[in-house]
This record gives sequence, structure tokens and C-alpha cells, in this order.
Amino acid sequence: MGTTAVALLSASEQAIGRAPATALPARPTPLPLSAVRLRPSPYATAVEVNRTYLLRLSADRLLHNFMVYAGLPAKAPIYGGWESDTIAGHTLGHYLTALVLMNAQTGDQECRRRADYIVAELARAQAKRGTGYVGALGRKRKDGTIVDGEEIFPEVMRGEIKSGGFDLNGSWSPLYTVHKVFAGLLDVHGAWGNTQALTVATGLATYFEKVFAALDDAQMQMLLGCEYGGLNESYAELSARTGDRRWLVVAERLYDRKMLDPMVAGQDKLANFHANTQVPKVVGLARIHELNGKQPPADAARFFWKTVTQHHSYVIGGNADREYFTEPDSIATHITEQTCEHCNTYNMLKLTQHLYGWEPDGALFDYYERAHLNHVMAAQNPKNAGFSYMTPLMTGAPRSYSTPADDVFWCCVGSGMESHAKHGEAIFWEGGTTLLVNLYIPAEARWQARAAVLTLETRYPFEPESRLTLTKLGKPGRFPIALRVPAWAGDRATVTVNGAAVEPTMAKGYAIIDRRWKAGDVVALTVPLDLRLESAPGDADTVAVLRGPMVLAADLGPNEAKWEQADPAMVGADLLAAFTPVPADRATYTTRGIIRPGDLNFVPFYSQYERRSAVYFKRFSEVAWKTEEAAFRTEQARLKDIAARSVDVMHLGEMQPERDHALTSEISYPVSYRGRNGRDARSGGFLEFTMKTRPGPLALQATYWGDERARDFDILVDNVKVATQHLEADRPGKFFDVDYPLPIGLTKGKTSVKVRFVPHDRSSAGPVFGARMIIVKPVATA
Repeated sequence: MGTTAVALLSASEQAIGRAPATALPARPTPLPLSAVRLRPSPYATAVEVNRTYLLRLSADRLLHNFMVYAGLPAKAPIYGGWESDTIAGHTLGHYLTALVLMNAQTGDQECRRRADYIVAELARAQAKRGTGYVGALGRKRKDGTIVDGEEIFPEVMRGEIKSGGFDLNGSWSPLYTVHKVFAGLLDVHGAWGNTQALTVATGLATYFEKVFAALDDAQMQMLLGCEYGGLNESYAELSARTGDRRWLVVAERLYDRKMLDPMVAGQDKLANFHANTQVPKVVGLARIHELNGKQPPADAARFFWKTVTQHHSYVIGGNADREYFTEPDSIATHITEQTCEHCNTYNMLKLTQHLYGWEPDGALFDYYERAHLNHVMAAQNPKNAGFSYMTPLMTGAPRSYSTPADDVFWCCVGSGMESHAKHGEAIFWEGGTTLLVNLYIPAEARWQARAAVLTLETRYPFEPESRLTLTKLGKPGRFPIALRVPAWAGDRATVTVNGAAVEPTMAKGYAIIDRRWKAGDVVALTVPLDLRLESAPGDADTVAVLRGPMVLAADLGPNEAKWEQADPAMVGADLLAAFTPVPADRATYTTRGIIRPGDLNFVPFYSQYERRSAVYFKRFSEVAWKTEEAAFRTEQARLKDIAARSVDVMHLGEMQPERDHALTSEISYPVSYRGRNGRDARSGGFLEFTMKTRPGPLALQATYWGDERARDFDILVDNVKVATQHLEADRPGKFFDVDYPLPIGLTKGKTSVKVRFVPHDRSSAGPVFGARMIIVKPVATA
């Protein structure tokens, strides 16, 4: 009887397409990127735009410093921007990885040829040096000259370590740059077995193994206080490639206790940490866990991912304000023009794939899909192949993209090269006998395990249905197909096989259909794409609008037209009822009667490449709006007025603004209070930076925190003292601005001035949480 019951159950399962929950594999892996080809879609367009960009770059220009610092002639002039600064070389590492990914995604053989050429040139430079080191990073000496950055490492080995978080002995994040080159070499080796790439990587690893071996634990922690990227990941990967455990030992020692110990302990101490400095460290921990099997690295990786995605992320899946994590669940108070650095999301998606490979869970890819669609796809301008550094969510803030003429080569240009070379990499996964579909992106894939060709046809998330066809199936038979059902779809998703409805088994966010499959079979998933509101962490009444996984934004017009109005608000009881699709298959909507001051059109946020947007809205009832409107408009007007009168703005304590304003300092440190970054100067030191001016009366405005201990400092403009500032705890719990009117003769005929903060003896200057050069309002006359 028992045998008959089992046989009947199996037949029933086959008839209705159900499967045991155990059909989800324990350790899934993605189908190789080289086995996936994208079909026409915005993702395929992004890849092709990026391919054109990659092939437009000059390998020899990126190699310039590698050659010159090795004593070899350069074949082309150096690029500008970051590549002419002391962080030079990081772009080449990204470029190597991007070429590998583009070759896999498209089969472009020129990408492989270029990667092999770069490796051969690096090998030549490494051999010329004779130390194992190869690099392009520079070192800025006290006289301002930039020289070969290798000269800092003997100093480090002697214990001479000076760092403010990004600067190490006069070089900008040098170990971060080393990691990018290291990772690129390993990617070339892994893609097609280029042994020369592994040799160069091993030489580089050996050089830095000696550097680290010279340091005791305290010195090592001091060194790791400077951004080191995912260098731990590269050493772990080298151990896996070579089978040599010595490299895993180095990887394990690259462990920043200040940040990572709380993650292991399950404590959210992320506030005030530079976000993208931390994410690669955790990606490295994930790789280390995969090799040593120890639990603490896995615990830290899981806790970090959960903490960042649930308590530190914006609606588009990105994180950080002006590059820094803030207090947990404080997103609503950090909706600024500097949100969501692309590199952070690039690395968070890498971490997501590691965690998914340990245990499949649809929730992981719910996050992945959201960040991939709304942030990564927003970070490339398909018109000119430009990449964004930040993706601003402040109402009316325009996106800023690199252009080929800029030669900026930000970190996010590098991660952008990679992100838009691999949009097919995480669509299909396999494990055991199961095929999993995690992303609904039009694609064709070869599934070797079943000698199959898979065709995924969809206009999702613009339309609700996605159809997977087993176009070829060399090994037909029974196996499970698991389709991710996003959590927001609830129990309203439907599945059909060859047009007939089936009732799948649901497990961990997947609809699983286990049956005998044959060539030509079609399984389709349809999900509801209703609108919904999502509150920002920290304020239930700061909301964004989503349609399925897609974030919608109010279209505020082209970038060329400045947004100088009050931020729009939503007012009413049933807000979503006021949205009307026009037309529905394009995810565009009009509103009627709920937006103050007037109705707006809503469109997919990611596609607002050259247009201004509103993503987050304050939500009010009709009664509350009448009470709040006056105060709301007054504060908005004040902020708009300051912005309109600003000639130049300096965000102190932030890497790129400080470089843009030529900051110099001594005994000065970046700080962050209440999510705002700043910088102070201690007794005997100073901080100085350049600010733009314009004709007419000007004032320097500085922002301070009202809860400081007593301190005094002078403020000088072009070496003329304009004020002495006293701070003490007299304005608890708030930031405040102080305006320092400047004598007209101090700025007359000048395009810029130097602003200097100097502490009194045994005191501190600041912290200063930003400075502005503003136009003085004319005095009203009767």
C-alpha cells in the first residue's frame, strides 16, 4: 500500500507540476557568463554601449605609469583625472576585468587580445623592476612632486605609517589600487588560463606578503585603517588557484578589526564608516569562508548584508550619503544630492551572489533585482557611455556622468566598466538537477548539464509575463525548474506550462515545477505589477512609489532647467488611486489631485539619465497639510535660497570634494556626526582649501555642530583673519550656520581664495561640517 501511495503521489505531482521543497539545491552556481547571450532589451543596449566605450580606451595610456615607473618608455601619454593622481593604476585593473567580462558576455575577441597584451606589458614592467612589484600608483612628496609610489612601502615596513583613511604616506589608497590590478590579473587567468597573468599576480602577492610580514599586529591594524579594497579576496582567490595555503594566511591577516569585529558579533556599528571601503572587505570574508570553512567570516558576511539592505539602503537598493553609512534606519533624513555611490552597489551585488551560493533564497535576488534595475542601470548614460559616481535622490538633483572628454576615471567609472559588461551573469543558476531563474532579462543560454538551449522572453518589468522555452533539450527527462517569485507579488503570481495553469510548489521565494520536460516546452510566470508605496527607513511618511521591482519618479524636467520650486508633497487618503497609466506597458503614469503644488508625471527612475526627478515625497493627510504647509514651504524656501546664493560649496571630510578644492592640512582628521561629514584641525595644525568667488559682496558660511566642547579658532581668507570663532555646547542637538562677511577688497578681482582654519593653542578648529561661499543679500531699504 505504501508503495502504491508513493507512486500515485508522484503521478499527481507530475500532472500538476508540483515538486518537493528539497528540489532547491544546497549549493547553486550561475551558468557561465560565456553561455549567456542577451536578447534585445535595455540591458543588451547597456552592454553594447559599454563595449564601444571599452574599445575606445587606450591600453597604452592606462599602462603609462606602469612603464615609466619601471624605467621603460611609455608608448602613449597618461590619461588625466584620477589617472594623473596618486591613485593611478586602479582603472587598468578594472579595465582588465571589464575586458574579460565583455569577452565572455559577447564573444568579442578584441577584448581578449587587449587583456593578453596588457598582461604581457605588466610582465615586462615587473621583470624590469625585479622586485615582484608592478604598479602605477604615485606618491606626492612634500614639495608637491609626484613620484613612483613604491617608495612608500619600505617606509611602511619600518613602521612609518601615516594615514588619514585614504592617504597613506602621500599615496591615495595604494592597497586599494593594488587590489584592482591583482583582481584583474586573476580574472584574465581564470577566463582562459593565461599563465602569465597568474605569474604576475603571484609576484605581486609575494612582494606584499613581505611588506605585511614586517609589521606587528598593531602596525598591521594601523595600515588597514587606510582603504585596502578587497585585497583579502584576491589573496584568498590566489590560494584557491594555486592550492597554496600561504596566500590564505595572508588573506586572513588582512582583517580590519575596528570594522569587522562588530560584524562578527552581530553589532551594527556602521555609522560614520566610509561605505565602499567596507563592502569589499566583507566580500573578501565571504571568499575566505568558502576556502577555510570557518563560521565567523560567514556570520559577518550574512549580518553585514542583512544590516545594509534592511537598515542602510535607499529605495533604489543603493546605500550611503556622501559615501558614508549613517545611523541605522535614518535614510529619511539623508535624502541628498550625494546618495548611492555606484561602487557600493557593484560590491553589494557581488556579496549577494556569494551568499546565494551558500544557500538559495529568493529574498537575496529580490534585493539584487531591485539594485540592478534601479541603481546599476541608472549609473550608465546610454547616450554617451558615461558613468555616474553618485545617483542622487534629492528632489531636483541632476545626475552627473563622466564623458570620454573628461578623463575623470573615478572609482565608479571602473566599476561601471565591469557592471555593464555582465548583465547576463546572474540570470540562470543550476544545482543538482535543478535549473533556477533569478532575473527576468531577455536572454538565450546554453545549459550544458542537459545539452539544452534556453530562451527567456520577457518585457518585465514593463509587462507581467516572462516565458522560458526549452528551445533545445538534448537530455529530456524529469527535473525541477525553479522560478523566483518576488516577495512583493505575494500569492498572486501564476505559472503555466505550455499554456495550461499549474500549481507549483512554493519554497524560499520560488515556484518549483518538477516534471518530465521535452524540447519546445514553455513555462511562464506572470506577476502582478500594481503600484505600491514604500516608506523610507526612519519616517513612515517619507514615501516612494514602486511598480513591481521598479522605482518610479516624478519627472521634473531636463537638467538644463534648474529646479527652484519647493519639493513636491503627496496629500490625500488614497494616494495610489490618483495614478493613471499612460500607457500601462511603459510604466508611466499621470496623477490627479494628490501632488502639491501641482500634478506630475511618473516614469521609471533609472531612465531619467538627463532629467531631474523626485523619488521621495513627504506624505500628508488633508488636515495635516493645512497645518504643515506654511512651515514646510518656509524651510524649503530657506534651503533653496541658500543654494541659489551659493558660489561654491565644500563638503569637508569627503574624498573627492577635498581633492577638488585642493585641501591641505596638518594634524587634521575627517569626522562624521549625525551622518554629516566634516573635518577638524587639532592644536598645532590647520586645514586649508580653495573656494571660488565672484564679483560683489560675499560671505563665507561655515556649518558647526551645536554640542561641541569649548574651543576657539581663527578663520583666515588669503592669510587675512576674518573671524575668531568660539564653540561650546549651547545649541544641543542641531547643526547651525555662521556667516562671515568678507571685506570687498579681499575678493575683488579674484576668481578664488584660500580659506584656512587655525586652532588656538591647546584647542581645536571645528569640526567644520561644510563651507559655502555665498552672495550677501542686499540690505532692504525703506
